[in-house]
Amino acid sequence: MKLNTQEIVSVLKSEIENYGKDLQVDEVGTVIEVGDGIARAYGLKNVMSNEMVEFENGVVGLALNLEESSVGIVILGDFLQIKEGFTVKRTGKILEVPTGNALIGRVVNPLGEPLDGKGPIQTSSSRPVEIIAPGIAKREPVSEPLQTGIKAIDSMIPIGRGQRELIIGDRGTGKTAVAVDTIVNQKGKGVICVYVAIAQKASTVAAVIEKLQAAGAMEYSIVVAANASDPAALQYLAPYAGTAMAEEFMYNQNKPTLCVYDDLTKQANAYRQMSLLLRRPPGREAFPGDVFYLHSRLLERAVKMHRNYGGGSLTALPIIETQEGEVSAYIPTNVISITDGQIYLQPNLFASGVRPAVDVGISVSRVGGNAQIKAMKKVAGTLRLDLASYRALEAFAQLGTELDESTQRQIDRGMRMVELLKQGQFQPYPVERQVVSIFAGTRGYLDKIPVDKVRDYESGLLEFVGDKYPEIYQGITETGELPAEDKLKSIILEFTENYKKTIGLGAENQ
Repeated sequence: MKLNTQEIVSVLKSEIENYGKDLQVDEVGTVIEVGDGIARAYGLKNVMSNEMVEFENGVVGLALNLEESSVGIVILGDFLQIKEGFTVKRTGKILEVPTGNALIGRVVNPLGEPLDGKGPIQTSSSRPVEIIAPGIAKREPVSEPLQTGIKAIDSMIPIGRGQRELIIGDRGTGKTAVAVDTIVNQKGKGVICVYVAIAQKASTVAAVIEKLQAAGAMEYSIVVAANASDPAALQYLAPYAGTAMAEEFMYNQNKPTLCVYDDLTKQANAYRQMSLLLRRPPGREAFPGDVFYLHSRLLERAVKMHRNYGGGSLTALPIIETQEGEVSAYIPTNVISITDGQIYLQPNLFASGVRPAVDVGISVSRVGGNAQIKAMKKVAGTLRLDLASYRALEAFAQLGTELDESTQRQIDRGMRMVELLKQGQFQPYPVERQVVSIFAGTRGYLDKIPVDKVRDYESGLLEFVGDKYPEIYQGITETGELPAEDKLKSIILEFTENYKKTIGLGAENQ
């Protein structure tokens, strides 16, 4: 048999050309040190910052410190199973989380893995955990209200879609309650909500989820939980993962979204722990030098997109816990300087039964009236001044000093306005009801009503207007404008006279 040399050469050539095409080459390193959720690996020369790496037992890590001879990796899983000498390989992927409609109503960890026992999440879309925030040209000013349903906030410290409003206060002053109430109030408004629980007890997170389910809020919400027992790396990643999940709805579905970060103090503590273990130099209060960047790059992703770019929005409500009311500490001052205002909750007010315990003196919204409907702007104009002057005069009233008539009037009105703004949890007020309620207070219709009857008067008035004059509510809802003041005054006067009679107020008090 005669061999054809030409044929053999061509077969060999094609074999050589195709050799290695199906061969997968992984860059593999070796773990040289491991402990406290941090591993140091040798041999990953081309690894990128924030790249996902995989250990030989399947646990995932995140390359954070790129040093000359080794790589510092934070372990996103059970670090007790990883030993020195384990191999670790690059994945070539930056950390991503699953996104999309399949996540709505679910409880997940910061990697997008389900924690609620409802089976795997079926979705094909994903987003990087860290992205660069949109630039100035893609944004537009905040102009649309995000109603919280809380009278004290919607009237004096309004929040707009796309705003970053800090909720700050000591432990146990109702910070989470304000945030959860805001989520509950988004029912039927088309807003997708993401609640990020950072280093909370699992029982606390379970209680919040139960409240959201009871209020029907899980139908449009995602809960991202990095519990107190989870590694510091997951606690650090949780807010970024939650934001990425919300951004899917904002960028790809042009929807309004709301992110609550509960709370960023614990995230900063987790980042400090990681940084110290990675041997990064500590700065003030032992935090690393880039702790400001930790929060600024997160909160800068809150945006009201320009209509040319879809017009979606992401509103951020970060929560910060203070120690003994110390707002001038490192992390609180950092976050105050990044956000567009803060709602300060005061322990003294909370203890005296004023709930929500909002301190109107320190609280501020830097978006102001732009985030309010015209009717609210008109009726709540004097409210803040009334309360501020009442707080200033309150001390005199407690001393039992003789007060002139105008001062006494201010104190009387202030007491009634404080009572009017009290609100129980999970009792959101639609904006049209808030307008009527605050109108009655600021225009003096409550001045002769006993303080302990104010809330009873308010519920009666709102019911009366809803039953007999529903067009008032309808007009505010549809136009955002205050109806004819004379008509509203006569309606409130009619109810006030009847109410005084029912509670037996004499003619001298009328």
